[in-house]
Amino acid sequence: MAEHRTRQDLPRGPFRFIALDVETASRDSASICQIGIACVRADNHIETFATFVNPEQSFAPFNTELHGIDAATVATAPSFPEAWAAFKPLLELHHLVQHSSFDSKAITAACRAYRLPNADLSWSDSVKIARKAWPEFKGNGGHGLANLKQELGLSFRHHDAGEDARAAAQVVLMAETRLGQSFDWISGTTRNAQLRLPLANP
Repeated sequence: MAEHRTRQDLPRGPFRFIALDVETASRDSASICQIGIACVRADNHIETFATFVNPEQSFAPFNTELHGIDAATVATAPSFPEAWAAFKPLLELHHLVQHSSFDSKAITAACRAYRLPNADLSWSDSVKIARKAWPEFKGNGGHGLANLKQELGLSFRHHDAGEDARAAAQVVLMAETRLGQSFDWISGTTRNAQLRLPLANP
């Protein structure tokens, strides 16, 4: 599980894309208690980074049972504004992937809660990408990470932000192979194309 990481530990780009995942302390979308990113290089090598975040609010028992993070875990972790100051410059330069829309909503909610400027981020949803690549999963377990883990043989610890981000990145890479198309083409993205390098040969 993640430790308290520093700005200097962040992977250095450019990357083809970055998958991002967050965990929250409660049903409040702004209560981010962990941020994880998986950065995909030109050769499809994935560099993962994660850090705990102190949400500065109470943890719901359900959430702690789900991800194992509690108030003691984040007691000395950075607050969201501190963590976001490190992440934001890297994320604004790259196209981002989230598995469903939860993560972008949580980032927006946390920025709003702390009265921070909205980040100019570009997102794709790996659930939608998975639906294009594996339509047969619909109604047969679906396209959530838990079912994709089983169907695609992925190995990761679910509900850890860094692990889930890496899994989302792997889903995109496997979808590229399955469809014979690059991420840009599958997701229909054009923003910051100069930083998203061509699809590497398998």
